[in-house]
Amino acid sequence: MASNAGSQTGEFRPLDYVKITLFGFALSAFWSSLHLVILPLRLLDFAPEALKNTYLDLLILTGLIVAMAVQPIAGALSDHSTSRWGRRRPYILLGGVLLLVFLPGIGQAGSYAVIFIIYCLLQISSNTAQGPFQGFIPDLVPMGRRGTASGVRSLFNIVGGLVLIRVIAPFMDRYFTGGGSSWLWLALMIPAVILLGGTLATVFVVKERPRTASAQLPLPSTLRASFRIDVKARFNFILFLVACFFVFTAWGTLMAHALYYLMDVVNFARPAEVTGDLLIVVGAAMLVVVYPVGRLCDRVGRYPIAVASGFLGALGIVAIFFSQSYWQIMLSAALLGVCSGAWMCTQWALATDLVGWGEEARYLGLVNMSIAGAGVVSRLVGPVIDFFNARSPDLGYQVMLLACFICFIAGSLLLLRIRGRRSAQPAQ
Repeated sequence: MASNAGSQTGEFRPLDYVKITLFGFALSAFWSSLHLVILPLRLLDFAPEALKNTYLDLLILTGLIVAMAVQPIAGALSDHSTSRWGRRRPYILLGGVLLLVFLPGIGQAGSYAVIFIIYCLLQISSNTAQGPFQGFIPDLVPMGRRGTASGVRSLFNIVGGLVLIRVIAPFMDRYFTGGGSSWLWLALMIPAVILLGGTLATVFVVKERPRTASAQLPLPSTLRASFRIDVKARFNFILFLVACFFVFTAWGTLMAHALYYLMDVVNFARPAEVTGDLLIVVGAAMLVVVYPVGRLCDRVGRYPIAVASGFLGALGIVAIFFSQSYWQIMLSAALLGVCSGAWMCTQWALATDLVGWGEEARYLGLVNMSIAGAGVVSRLVGPVIDFFNARSPDLGYQVMLLACFICFIAGSLLLLRIRGRRSAQPAQ
């Protein structure tokens, strides 16, 4: 097997951190725009008011199940790719092009069923690219710099997730209040342009070294191995997956229902714009901590920071529960942003420590499978919210916050269990 570029510390330059995270920035901008602003308001064209949480969560739940199936397979296929372009970039190009082809369907759809199909096609396309993309850090970054690389990746994901929300939110508010479909198409066009730029930049600026033909496996063998984990040898990795599941269930539940929570509980007249402000505050807090935490976890270890971030998230949920004004919501969002920034960079640093050598994208695809599974569970909360809200006003949202609190605590406790067993170093 050809050695990776990151195997020699001197070969990996500061600009390379940016190059290997550009596509993550574009994907984050694309999906945050779609999930947090565009789809919640677009679905109100088809969903009954009393079932809006259920309709939204059924859509995204199904898409996440698709993601759980596609991403590890795409990652495993890229692990054994022998393309002269490298292992990852052909899949990134394919997935990026398909996303751009299917995105207009969100605006053209005339029914919930059509949006449902288009959304699943978008998930297939995105995860065809994302599984291989995640192999860049273990492929190209030296071991001693992976915490920093994870911090840069998290930084770009945060910026990507925030850069369009506040821009698109007023367009969707105008669409929601009867301003016409042109506002919807403008909101869809902007993330498409960002995605196109990120895809092309990644394909042309990231340099990979292809594997030799002997590393390639038959397709059936690759598919069978995509979801396989040696439980005894990778027990720490499994505990890590479960911890990720709990923490991302909390985050996914909170973010998925933020717009409706601000609309129904805090009674903001322009909930999309307030949601945009909330995300900007979360992102600003994340930006303050994510890069220094990434560097710090290379020096003092991942676990203390990751565990503390989970408990801090639980505190942020308590703050949200008692927030009834715009500024209280924003202060709570800042607390959650610090939690999220610390968790994101330490989580990816831990993940790259724990992956199997030679199967990096497959293992990181399994990490994202855990995250997608958390997304599935978070989308099952929608019917629960509607069920309890029908019995007492806002009771469903109170149940939602309690579930988020418990999940943050559970994730931190599981990370403590990993540290108690053995050091999390990758098997060679």
